[in-house]
Amino acid sequence: MKIKDRYIAKTLLTHSIAILFVWLGMYSFFSFLSELNTVGTRDYKILDAFKYIVFKIPEVAYEQASPVILLGCVLGMGHLASTGQLVVLRASGISILRITWITLKNTILFLFFIALIGETIAPTMTKFAENQKSSALGKISLINNQDGFWIRDGSNFINVEKNIDGILFNGVTVIEVNQSNKIESLVKSETAKFDGSLLDMSDSRIFSIDSSNPINDISVKERSFYNKTVSFDKDLLKSLSKDPKDLNTWTLVRQVQFLSDNKLRSGIFQVELYTRVFKPLTLIAMILLAMLFIFGSTRDATLGRKIFFGVAIGLSFELISRIAGALSLSYEFSPLLSSFVPSMTVIFVAMTLLIKKSTQ
Repeated sequence: MKIKDRYIAKTLLTHSIAILFVWLGMYSFFSFLSELNTVGTRDYKILDAFKYIVFKIPEVAYEQASPVILLGCVLGMGHLASTGQLVVLRASGISILRITWITLKNTILFLFFIALIGETIAPTMTKFAENQKSSALGKISLINNQDGFWIRDGSNFINVEKNIDGILFNGVTVIEVNQSNKIESLVKSETAKFDGSLLDMSDSRIFSIDSSNPINDISVKERSFYNKTVSFDKDLLKSLSKDPKDLNTWTLVRQVQFLSDNKLRSGIFQVELYTRVFKPLTLIAMILLAMLFIFGSTRDATLGRKIFFGVAIGLSFELISRIAGALSLSYEFSPLLSSFVPSMTVIFVAMTLLIKKSTQ
């Protein structure tokens, strides 16, 4: 049985890797054609465009993992079916459920491997590629030239007019609010240094407001320095200017936690986080849908047509899952449910049908 299991796994892995190389090859070709329009601008040469495409490949592989693995597994099973090997395997005692389990097990292992690359290597390579391209084009990286921002930190509100490099800030205002939601003090400084947990504000003016009197009493003090401990760090500040899909999963978790703790809207980050967390479930649902066509009756349609419909329905389900995430933002219902419930529903229905088919 182990020999048969390894043979099925080898077939699925071979087709998945082949699809991955074809997919990345097509991406690289068309992306390179697009980059040629920029070649010649300042110091941006063909070699720079080539390096940019190469360093972006791990990120693309991670983003497109689900359709690639789906196509690889379905085409692998289609190869076994078209050559009659699937019939032989089933005649030798391997059930439909056993074949499905082998497919799902190898699918998750392959997805885990790509996700590991996507979460560790891809962000660093993508950042390097973007910085190199920006440098060649004579542009300053967005990471080193962020605009100002507002951020809530517990009961405090902090405004930075200019974020120079994530360390040096210009035009810093800290508004401290008491438990009655009234402004207690306001600290202004022309410059501040940020070390990841502490704002070191120089030449500060502190406006203290006494709201206990009917007429608010405001006093002003000047200090050469003023330190303010904050709960956010440099990574969270960088994430303010990035699209959620460009953040790694750990940064997304911290971002959602920070925004939730400070009672700020975190829906767009939650949708991206839960989409990644439940990606294995979504992929399992897609493959189970495709398996229903692979193991369907041969009298209904040709194998090629069944494979086409299986892949089409599987990819359609992923599209529907993404639409559900967008709808959760529009109508403000739980992103967790929008990611979890559709996948589990499809898995339950598909498994029920596969179990019924295996007993026939």
